[in-house]
Parts: sequence; C-alpha cells; structure tokens
Amino acid sequence: MSNSFGKAYRLLKTEEFSSVFALRKQRSRHFVQVSQSDGNSLEHPRLGLVVSKKAAKRANRRNYMKRVIREWFRCHKNQLPPRDFVVRVRVGFDAQSAQQAREQLAELMLPKAK
Repeated sequence: MSNSFGKAYRLLKTEEFSSVFALRKQRSRHFVQVSQSDGNSLEHPRLGLVVSKKAAKRANRRNYMKRVIREWFRCHKNQLPPRDFVVRVRVGFDAQSAQQAREQLAELMLPKAK
C-alpha cells in the first residue's frame, strides 16, 4: 500500500466535515481534538483538518501544524480503521512540542492493542 496522501484520503466538502461533527464522537488531549465517524463506505480512513487563527495567528505556523498532522496520518494510515477523522488543533504547537502532538494523535486515533 502506498504512503501517499491523495484526494481519496482527504475530507474536502463541508457535508463530509458536518457528518463527522454531527456524531459527537470526539476525544481530546492538550494539543488536539479528534472527531470520528462510525465508519465510511470506503476501505480506507480519511482526514480533515481544522487549525483556527485562535490556535496560531500566523499562517506559516498553522501550515506547519497541518503538515505535521498530515505527515503522521500518511505514515499511520495503514493502521487506522476505515473511518473519517477530523483533527482540530486546540493549542498551537511548534517544532519543540510537535512530538507530543504526534503522541497525542496516536493515543486518540490508533486502535487500542488488546
């Protein structure tokens, strides 16, 4: 399986985001909040990102956070269940705290080992 992050792996339309938010299945940690659907009709997970100006005023900082989250998703998408995920950044992070944000993403998105 490829490690690309093409359009098939993205939530693009407002309706797709709304359907995930409507389910109210969300979990959060200090840096990120993850909302997820029960499943999608596809065989793979999809990702939507929300990084507000409240989290970081400058566009380059918001873009950095999105890049970190997309990279984590791209590397771990084979381990994720076929669901739609929306990741919302609650508190801005930088290069020093990016590893903590990645760990929180893993904690919130990856299925628990039994």
